[in-house]
Amino acid sequence: MAEQQIRFDDGASYEQMMGIWSRSAGEIFLDWLAPPLGLRWIDIGCGNGAFTELLVERCSPAEVQGIDPSEEQLAFARTRPASRLAKFRQGDAMALPFADSSFDAAVMALVLVFVPDPAKGVSEMVRAVVPGGAVVTYMWDMAGGRSPLDPIHSEIQAMGIVPTRPPRMDASRMEALRDLWIGAGLEDVQTREITVNRTFANFDDFWTTNLKSPALRPTVATMTSGDVEMLISRVRARLPADADGRITYSARAHAIMGRRPK
Repeated sequence: MAEQQIRFDDGASYEQMMGIWSRSAGEIFLDWLAPPLGLRWIDIGCGNGAFTELLVERCSPAEVQGIDPSEEQLAFARTRPASRLAKFRQGDAMALPFADSSFDAAVMALVLVFVPDPAKGVSEMVRAVVPGGAVVTYMWDMAGGRSPLDPIHSEIQAMGIVPTRPPRMDASRMEALRDLWIGAGLEDVQTREITVNRTFANFDDFWTTNLKSPALRPTVATMTSGDVEMLISRVRARLPADADGRITYSARAHAIMGRRPK
């Protein structure tokens, strides 16, 4: 699979393509974490603020700092109601612009496989939280073929075409996440799987929505019109519509939490 940098620079398109998935998984993730109210959070790779919004809505945080490399995504995040509390700034997951022990909890939501050095990203999360602070993430099971885009990516690959994938897909495996958390010296490490469904009005809705992904659009753009038609036919057969023409399928995420030693 072709691994390269994938840039998410369109907050509105990301919201349509991934925001709904992110919110569905994020709700379950927060139910599982059950964090106390009033914490100071850092949301690393906050993107357009989809998960940040959940933190503000559900966790009554004392503070939320959202960090992302894309100023375009951050601009969208600043239009959300969460911006009444959350602050958004450009930054690097491997070099967080905050002092040691600045937060009670650090989270990456659907981000870790895009970090060039996941271990460095986790070590920065640990550094940023207080002793006893929470370090948490959830990531689509890309290595296991259960991400929201996998129904399309799998058919592209079956056609002998190499799809564009994130640079560190292996970090989506549960075993890899556990190794990263244990390797970072975190304690009380726990994991769980999160499975969520999404329904599209019809196949055209499914196709046009997913084609907004910068992980998919460049690959499809290089295909011949004949190959694109074949891909559409294969994906349509893979995801049959119900009696009303709707397309429903599931995706799976791996979640992990741990605490910085006191």
